[in-house]
This record gives sequence, C-alpha cells and structure tokens, in this order.
Amino acid sequence: MITISLCMIVKNEERLIKRCLECVKDFVDEIIIVDTGSTDRTKEIAGDYTSRIYDFEWIDDFAAARNFCFSKATMDYIYNADADEVIDKENIEKFFFLKNTLNPDVDIVEMQYTNQLEKGSTYNFDTENRPKLFKRLRTFRWIDPIHEVINCSNNVITSDIKIIHKPEDSHSQRDLSIFIKCTGNGQVLNSRLHMMYARELFICGNDEDFYKAFAYFNMSLMSDSLKPEDKRLSCCVLARYYHLKSDVHNFFKVITKTLNGIVSSELCCELGSYYMTLEDYEEALYWYYLASSSASADLNIDYMNFIPNVQMCQCFIKLGNLTEALQHNTLAGFYKPNHPAVLANMQNLNKLS
Repeated sequence: MITISLCMIVKNEERLIKRCLECVKDFVDEIIIVDTGSTDRTKEIAGDYTSRIYDFEWIDDFAAARNFCFSKATMDYIYNADADEVIDKENIEKFFFLKNTLNPDVDIVEMQYTNQLEKGSTYNFDTENRPKLFKRLRTFRWIDPIHEVINCSNNVITSDIKIIHKPEDSHSQRDLSIFIKCTGNGQVLNSRLHMMYARELFICGNDEDFYKAFAYFNMSLMSDSLKPEDKRLSCCVLARYYHLKSDVHNFFKVITKTLNGIVSSELCCELGSYYMTLEDYEEALYWYYLASSSASADLNIDYMNFIPNVQMCQCFIKLGNLTEALQHNTLAGFYKPNHPAVLANMQNLNKLS
C-alpha cells in the first residue's frame, strides 16, 4: 500500500479548511499546510490536524508556493488539494481503494474535478479530469504563476474519484489582478495563459477589467510568439474595449482583422450589441443568429447559446414579433432558466401579450 502526503497552500481559509481536512484526514499519512499570509484563524484550525505548517511569503505566484509545499512532503505520493474542495463518503471509499491497489509504477493519477461552473471564472464545463496525485520521487514542478499546471507526460492513469470544487465565492478578481501584474512589464504570456486571461475577462470580467487589460492585449497583436488563434482572442478583448469606449473606428478596425479565419461568437455578439445601440434590430438579429448558428465560442460558451437568444428575444420585442421573441427567450431559459435576463424578458412579454 502506498503512503500519501496531503499538500495544500492556503490564505484566510478559516471558513473552509476544516471541511476539507475532515474529508482527507483518514486516507492521507501526513498533512502539509503552507500558509501565504493568513490574518484569520486558518493556521490555528489547521493545527488541530497537523504540526507541519509552514509560512511562505506570497509573491503572486501559485506555482512557487506549490513547489515549496511539495518540497516538504515525505510520503510515496503527494495529494494536491485546495481548501475549497470536498470529497463525499462514496469517493473517500474510492480513495481508500486506490491507495490499497495503486501500482507504484504510476506517476500521476487524474481525478474528476467537478462543480466548475458554480463559481468558476475560466471554465465552460462542469467536470474535467485533473491531475491530483503525484509520485513524490518524480519531483514534479509546477509552472505558471496563475492557473498553474504540472507537465503530465509521464505514466498517467485516470480514476473515477470525484473531487467537488465548493468555493464560497469567485476568485476572479484575485486572478485578474495577478494577470495585470504578470503583464505589466511588457511580457507576452504563453498561449495557455493568454487564453486563460481572455477567457476570465469574458466569463466574469467587468468593464474596469477590460480597461486594465487593454494595454496587454493591444501589445499582443504585435507579438511574434503568439499564433493567429491567440491573436483572435486578443481581438475579442479589444473589440469589447473599443465598444465600451464608443470608439467605432477602432471597433471595426479590430474586428475586420478576424474576417479571414474562424468566426467568433464573441465578436458576433459584440456586433449585435453595437447595432442594438443604433436601434437597427434587423442587423443585430443577423449577427446574433450568426453567433448561435455558424460561429463558435472562443472564450465563453454563453456567447454561442445563452446570450444570442436573450438578445434576439429583445430584438424581436422591439420589432413587435412576440412569437419569435418568446421562442428565443425559451431557448435562453433552457441554458439558464433562472437568469435575471430571462425572467425580465418573460415579464416584458407578459405585459405586451
């Protein structure tokens, strides 16, 4: 039977850390907590479960903190956890079975990371296979300061163990602030982080976040290190920025840069929104139809299904076609039945019918 070190980095997790540690305490052989600057009772609560608590000065780099935490492990395998994770009884039992039967030649075990959409900021799917258990002697290294990853090209198996991601709130503003810092020196992000930054903006960014991101994504269009598909994502961000700034000249200038490739649902929705502001609802409908039927979402799947249908409902209301309006609001409700926009559209339709 293998032995397991739990490795976790934390900061101000007094409300969640006990819940997490209660889930894992029985199947791990040591618990290692690395605190990056808590000012609450996090370390005190963790102390009820382990004496292996270390301080690490936060440098806006999750990979550095995780690598430090991994360096303290002494068991055969390392289970990497976050304080906002939960494992239910059924999956705790599966973890015990894995511990008793795992072939020690295995380097990494992937597990099903679930509930991604509840408070997620970079995901268009609710479940993914994510590496969670690592053979310690392989000395795996985390890379990238945000949305950090490990190279998983070794002997990897996939388990049916489900880990429930259960945060109390979104981490988007924390993550976006790190992106701002990472890009503030003129450095171009690698392709994966470039996509993550753009996706986080379109899933949960506010207007101010797009303003702060402008300099980086504008600069990235000139980079030789980014592929055409990466630059299309830059155009999505810049189109939103110019739309917010009512800069029509540059709005169309950046959109036309994408016309020789894949049609982006995000850009189609930006054009639909632009024509709605002009009260040209027929033209707006054209672009929303394109977003939902022929284009593909580069960053946020809502721009391919939910958003076009919500907006088409509003366009048809303005055009007096309540039958079509109802159909599209029903489609939007299929994706997000209790969304305020769907409920507001329905209320408006009831008044008009």
